[in-house]
Formats: sequence, structure tokens, C-alpha cells
Amino acid sequence: MLGSWVVAKRKRRGTEPAARGLSPLQAADRTPPSRVRELLAAVEGDGGAVVGAYRDPLGGNWQALVVLPIDRVEPTPFQRDLSESHVERLAATLTKLERFLDPILCVRRSGGTYWTPNGNHRLAAMRALGARAIAALLVPEESLAYEILALNTEKAHNLRERSLEVIRMARDLALLDETEEEDYGTIFEEAAFVTLGICYEQNGRFPGSLYHPVLKRVDGFLPVKLGKALAIRSARAEKLLELETAVGAAAAALKARGFESPYLKNFVVARVNPLRFQRGKRADFDATLEKMITAARRFDASKTKVGDLTRAGGPAGPSAE
Repeated sequence: MLGSWVVAKRKRRGTEPAARGLSPLQAADRTPPSRVRELLAAVEGDGGAVVGAYRDPLGGNWQALVVLPIDRVEPTPFQRDLSESHVERLAATLTKLERFLDPILCVRRSGGTYWTPNGNHRLAAMRALGARAIAALLVPEESLAYEILALNTEKAHNLRERSLEVIRMARDLALLDETEEEDYGTIFEEAAFVTLGICYEQNGRFPGSLYHPVLKRVDGFLPVKLGKALAIRSARAEKLLELETAVGAAAAALKARGFESPYLKNFVVARVNPLRFQRGKRADFDATLEKMITAARRFDASKTKVGDLTRAGGPAGPSAE
């Protein structure tokens, strides 16, 4: 009896099945508003073709399936860099199928060009195959070019790719309006991505994953205009790069003493991290980084024992001499 009551209770709290959004007939509305009709006319004026407009079944928003001249479409400038191997795999699959079954998402820009925020690899693959046109889901709201990256499923992001996307996006948005950085929290996801993005711009091999856990506890979105926030983040990135230099020197000192492990930097960062025994506690960015830089510069490799590295998770001790 108790089990059945719990199930019933959960069902009442959840959303009723098939109760949300539009019905198929409502989604197939044939009377788009004037702004959507103007957009569709612009597509045809750009040399594209409109397959049809409809309302999204979930939220009721208007969008259209269109076919665009491929030379009018380009990726948003703040996306991750192309993976040539991924493009080659996509091109091979498209050649085998002789079908393009996954339309890219697009927004129209002034001048008749189109941005795709999540179709860069598919676009590149179609270009590699010599395609003249590409199918796209066209969304009237240009702002979606910034918001849609969270739904990007083309290729899993790593920390470097995501951080570079966010900093490029932030720089672009800073030119458009005077909104405060913290208002972009949903789009950027993490403040740490903005800071790390600047580090990756300056050093493509920057080991961001070493410092990401610390940044998540000290780096928050700033209540200042985005342009000013970027200046502050540039200074924060400089501190992070300074810390990496000091950590690298400490790791080199350990290696000079005979320690051979891929985790030497991890060991040093763990040792100099003042938050390691403060579970979940937030801390000031500048104060924390200054402490870590000072501790890394004072790191004494001669005091490190084999067991210290082993307990920290490093699998190897000093090499045999």
C-alpha cells in the first residue's frame, strides 16, 4: 500500500503526460505574424527557398524550414575551432547516405548573411562535398545565436573549447550593448569559462583543468558592464598565467630531484591550494590567487617525499638512479 501511495504521489506532482505545448494542428498554423512573413520574404530575396513555417510544439514560437545558398551561411565567430577529423567523418557519412538529414540552426543577419551557432562542422562538411545549398531551421530571434550553444550536440565540448567559445561570445556581446556580465550568467554558464578563455587565447596548451576546481569557488559573474568585466577578467587571467608559471617551476624542481609522474603539477596545485580543507566555501579571487602564487614560488622540492606524491594520487615516485 505504501509503495502505491508513493507512486501516486509522484504522478500528481509531475507534469501530466501529453499535456504541454501545442497540438499538431496548432503547430501547423498557416497564419504567421507580419515579422515572420517579412523574414521569409527576405530569405527568398537572398536567393533561398522557404519550405514552410510553423510554431514550435513546445513553446509556440515561430520558426521556418528553409534552404539557403551555402555561401551566405557562416558560423558564429565565437564557436569552437573546427575539428578536421570530425568534418571528414561527417563528409564520409553524408556521401554514403546521399542525404543531409540534420538541418543546421540559423539566424538572419543584416545584409542577408546567416549565422549558424551550432552547425559549423555540418556546414564545413557540406562545403567540402561541394554543396550549393544547405537546409536550415531558421529562427526569427537573432539573440538565439548566443543562447543556443548550451544545446550544441554536434561534438562534445572539452574545457578548452567551451572556454574559447564563451570568451569569443563575451567579446562579441560587449560590442552590442551595455548589459552587465552577471545578466549573461545563463548563456556563459560559468564565470570561470570567461577567465579560462583568455588564458587559452594566450596559451593554447594552458592546463585549465588543473585550476578549474579552484576557479569555480572564487570566480563569480561580475555586477559591472560586460566591457569593464572583460578588463577585470584580463587581469585575473594574468594572475592565473602567473600561477601556472610558478607551478611549472615547482614541478620542474620535483622532476630535477628524480620524481617522474604525469601528476607533478597536480601535486603542486593541491599543496598550494588554501581552499583544499574548506569544503564548498567561497573565497575572494585575488586573495586566493596571491596566496597560491606565493606558496608555489616558495615550494621546496627537497621536502617532498615519495609517500607525499603517492598519497596525493601520483602513481610514480623518484626514478631509480
